[in-house]
Amino acid sequence: MENVIIIGGGPAGYTAGIYTARANLKPLIIEGAEYGGQLMTTSVIENYPGFPEGIQGPDLMANMRKQAERFGAKLISENVTKVDFSKKPLKVFVGDKAYEGKTVIIATGAAHRHMGFPDEKKWNNKGISYCATCDGYFYQNKEVAVAGGGDSAMEEALSLTKYAKKVTVIHRRDCLRASKYMQQRAFDNPKIEFLWDSIVEGVEGKDKFEGLKIKNVKTEKTSVFKCDGLFVAIGLDPQTSMFDGQLKMVNKYIFTEPDLTKTSVEGVFACGDVMDWVFRQATTSVGNGCRAAIEVERYIQSKEPGKKDKTKVC
Repeated sequence: MENVIIIGGGPAGYTAGIYTARANLKPLIIEGAEYGGQLMTTSVIENYPGFPEGIQGPDLMANMRKQAERFGAKLISENVTKVDFSKKPLKVFVGDKAYEGKTVIIATGAAHRHMGFPDEKKWNNKGISYCATCDGYFYQNKEVAVAGGGDSAMEEALSLTKYAKKVTVIHRRDCLRASKYMQQRAFDNPKIEFLWDSIVEGVEGKDKFEGLKIKNVKTEKTSVFKCDGLFVAIGLDPQTSMFDGQLKMVNKYIFTEPDLTKTSVEGVFACGDVMDWVFRQATTSVGNGCRAAIEVERYIQSKEPGKKDKTKVC
């Protein structure tokens, strides 16, 4: 029986591991076959506190992982295949092997939706980005494109205007899904232009990003759109499919009680991008991982049989 099982090896999961390990709860972190989450595909992170010169995403995750291990967290580099939260003890499965826990912290994160054209992965961090907050700084006085038509795309475009001299929103329709407020902000910004009824079919250039291959969905004509980078903002998918029917969800994100990481099932907590559809930053994931760990510690203490209350209120 484990005190706490942490599912996920990203900023939230490792932070929860560090805090629960220091609380002597001996956490088991099932980090996945590929640990690190989204930051493993991020080159230089310059907005994470404590690294004035920036740090590579994989290096930051390796440091967090080592720190969790240093305090006694046990790591399993395999994928969780299913869970059973219907009764106590809580069960987490890796293949046919079941791990039982008093508590579970879910930190499985979210994954950016991709455009799906053949060479998209090749240009990741070499002209294609999925986070303006993370990478916008590298496009000072350059011309960039944003793919998408929702609030997230408008937020990305507006954020990029702080750096780029021109931002073009490429959208497959002739109208936006974004809220009227976000649309108006984008339309009012002189740096933002729109390319309607268009989709990205590939990247122009061999060794260097030189632009995009664009197809008009109405005329089916293709063209080359010259720009210095593409920011993909077509949404995020929280990694929650294995929890369907087990936990309360809101738009596929795990529901947690206000200002807490407690889920709809007693003893199960969630932190990071799996429950946060607003901020979605490494720093906020770390904060949520800390909160989840502290909630777990207090929950376990509250369940200890025969524990006497030694507190005195003046």
